[in-house]
Amino acid sequence: MPKISQIHDHAVPLIELWRGDLLESVHHGHAVVMHANGAIVESWGQADVLMYPRSSCKMVQALPLIESGAGHALGSEQLALACASHQGAGLHVHGVSRWLSDLGLGEDDLRCGPQAAEDIAERDRLILAHERPCQLHNNCSGKHAGFLTLNRHLGGSSEYVEADHPVQRAVRLAFEEVTGMPSPVYGIDGCSAPNFATSLQGLALAMARFAGASDSGDARARAMVALRDAMMRHPELVAGETRACTELMRAMGGTAAVKTGAEAVFVAILPQSGLGIALKIVDGGVRAAEAAITALLVRHGALDGNHPVVARYLGDMRNRRDLIVGQIRCARNFCTNAT
Repeated sequence: MPKISQIHDHAVPLIELWRGDLLESVHHGHAVVMHANGAIVESWGQADVLMYPRSSCKMVQALPLIESGAGHALGSEQLALACASHQGAGLHVHGVSRWLSDLGLGEDDLRCGPQAAEDIAERDRLILAHERPCQLHNNCSGKHAGFLTLNRHLGGSSEYVEADHPVQRAVRLAFEEVTGMPSPVYGIDGCSAPNFATSLQGLALAMARFAGASDSGDARARAMVALRDAMMRHPELVAGETRACTELMRAMGGTAAVKTGAEAVFVAILPQSGLGIALKIVDGGVRAAEAAITALLVRHGALDGNHPVVARYLGDMRNRRDLIVGQIRCARNFCTNAT
């Protein structure tokens, strides 16, 4: 098994925070832009760094759900939820609850664990009603509803998150095929499902394959189209209000899909250019991952650089009195020079 302590090797400055005339913080990382034909369009840092994609690969984890035929009756809202890291808002909770009900299942059948709602309105509702958050509020509950749907088709045991379960074996096979490499190791994600390691280049290749997929292609290509289009059609289901995934997809008007993952992973699927993007910030800083993906979306023409959403993640930083006190900006060689 290869060592997985590569994440710091050859990492380069990607995002800087300036306060006044002083550089206050620097976020190092790796970024790769790939074409579906396997060519690296550009990269920063180490393209083949081994990493966990975390929730950025949920659309890959959902491929067996579509390819197997298990999800033939699912609507685009459910497919978006299968790819989501949602914030437990009412529309997310009710959507997953209805999905489980259609299967004749309930919240107890999930294996993702309860999570406090990140949505303020739902959090306040729970407090006022003296209710506790449940597994439906877990940001991965839609993915797990997809696992349960696939499990119904495969006839596996109730413990569908075990690494040797038929559901996870199907996920691993699809994951390795679209990333173009065997996964040497897996870790257990926050939702208790296995998360298979790959190279950043492999993750970007998977996104590029989603970008280049066509309805006229084979079963996998059609599954990729269904999942990416569901994400672009329902950005509010993929994350939620004020979240970067939702705001960036809205700003791009349904022309591209983006997805974050824990520990500052971010990916993008750009169908119009047939490109896939993957990046990882070494220190796990979310603000840097959001800034970096924004910069790359602008660089590759998916996002208008003058759109107001860009200023939310890149540019002037304001304090509580709305005074400009600093800037979040790209490091000198990021998004200007690539290797």
